[in-house]
Amino acid sequence: MYDDNPTIQHLVKTIDPMRQGEVLDYKAQSGADNGKRFYIESFGCQMNFSDSEIVAAVLHEAGYRSTLRMEEADLILVNTCSIREKAEDTVRKRLYVYNKVKKSKPGTLIGVLGCMAERMKRQLLEEEKLVDLVVGPDAYRDMPKLLDSAEEGHRAINVQLSREETYADISPVRLQSNGVTAFISIMRGCDNMCSFCVVPFTRGRERSRDPYSIIAETRDLYDNGYREVTLLGQNVDSYNWVHPETQETVTFARLLRMCAGVHPEMRIRFSTSHPKDMTDEVLYAMAEMDNICNYIHLPVQSGNNRILELMRRGYTREWYMERIEAIRRIIPDCAISSDIIAGFCTETEADHRETLDIIRRANFSMSYMFYYSERPNTFAQRNLQDNVPLEVKKRRLTEIIQLQNTLSLEHNKKDIGRQFEVLIEGDSKKSKAEFKGRNSQNKMVVFPKIPGLRPGDYVHVEITEASSATLRGHIIQNSAL
Repeated sequence: MYDDNPTIQHLVKTIDPMRQGEVLDYKAQSGADNGKRFYIESFGCQMNFSDSEIVAAVLHEAGYRSTLRMEEADLILVNTCSIREKAEDTVRKRLYVYNKVKKSKPGTLIGVLGCMAERMKRQLLEEEKLVDLVVGPDAYRDMPKLLDSAEEGHRAINVQLSREETYADISPVRLQSNGVTAFISIMRGCDNMCSFCVVPFTRGRERSRDPYSIIAETRDLYDNGYREVTLLGQNVDSYNWVHPETQETVTFARLLRMCAGVHPEMRIRFSTSHPKDMTDEVLYAMAEMDNICNYIHLPVQSGNNRILELMRRGYTREWYMERIEAIRRIIPDCAISSDIIAGFCTETEADHRETLDIIRRANFSMSYMFYYSERPNTFAQRNLQDNVPLEVKKRRLTEIIQLQNTLSLEHNKKDIGRQFEVLIEGDSKKSKAEFKGRNSQNKMVVFPKIPGLRPGDYVHVEITEASSATLRGHIIQNSAL
C-alpha cells in the first residue's frame, strides 16, 4: 500500500522506502536458550519493522537468540513488502544470498514473512524452493510449530488472515533500538480498497487494538527511557475500538489524548493518515496537547480527480485541499508530508500538471514519490490499462521530485533563525562530535555536542543552516543540565 510508507524516516529526501533492508538485533533479557540463533532482515514500511519486533518476541519465548552474523544463524528470516515489483525483486536476490549460506551450513532454515509471504504463498515453497517456511502477517504466533515442522523436513506455511489478531498481548522486543524512539502498532489491516494496493489482500481486514494495552505499552516505554512513540496503522484515522461488553468507544482522537496523557515528556507521532478520514477532532487534539507532534503524513497520490477516482481513493482534490486548509488553520505550525504516484493508468500530461499544482498548493515539507508499479490481482491490474510508457513515468517522477526538493529547501530555509525543541536520538551519521534529533515538525536537526547531554534529552536548538534534508544549528538551552 502506498500509504504505508515509513514516514518515520522523516527527512526531506526523495527516497524509496522499499530500497533497503535493515539488519535487526536485540540482547536477550530472559527466557530459556535452546542454543539456536536467528537472523532477520526487514524491508518496506514501518509496520513490517514493528512486526519483526513481534516475531523476535515469539522466537525469544521459543528459546531462540539473535545474531548479527548471518553465517551463525540456524534460522534466517526476511520480513517482506509487496507494494512494488522492485521490493519483491530485492527480496528474491536476498533469498539467493541466504541459500548460499545454507549450502555452507546444512540444516539452516530460511523463512519469508509478511506481505510477500501472503501474496506468493506456495510459489516460494514449491515452485522456486528457496525457502523452508512462509508465514503471513497474522500467523506469527504459529512460528514455533511451523519451525518444528520445517526441521522435520516439511515445508511449512501459514498465511491465514485473521479478523481478530492484533498481537496486543505480546510485548515487542525492541530490535536494535536507539532507546529513545519506538513504534506501537495500534491496528492491523485495511478496509480501503484502493485500486493499486495489495494491502487488503496481504494484511486482511481492519481491526483496532485494545487502547488500554496501547497505553500500557506507552507507559512501559517511558519508564524504560523512551521519549517518543509513533502509533502505526495502515489508516490510523479509522482506529475505532469498541469494548465488547460495555460498548465504550475509543476513537483515534481520544487515543491520541490518552497516549499523550501518559507523560508530558513522551512525544506522540502517528502514521499513516487517510485524507477521507482525517477529522477536525484529531486536529484539535493535536493542537491542545503539546507533546503530540506537529506533523501529519497525508498521502494525496494524485492531484487529478479522474485519476483519484480510478485509484478509488474516496476523495477529490477539493476535499484534500480543504483538509490541508483545516490543518493550517487549527495547527498553524504543522508540517505536512505526502505520497505521490506518477504515471498511474491513463494519466495524461494535463493530469500530471494537476498533480504538480496540488503539490505547490499543499506546500508539502517532504514527500515519498514513486512511479506507478502494477501489482498482480489488484483492481487496477485486473480492470485498468497500465498504458503510460515507463520513460514517461520516469520523466514525470523526475519533475515531481525536482518540485518537491525545491519546496523542501524553501521550507527549511524559513527555519533559519528559529528555535526548536529537539529530542536527541543519537550521534550524527557524519560526526561523533555532533548529535542528531528531530523537532516536532519531524525535521532532522544536527548540532554540536555539549558535555552532559545524552540521547533522550530535550534541547533547544537555534537553526543556522538548512539543506533540503537537514537543519543545522547550536544549542541555546537544554532541559537536561
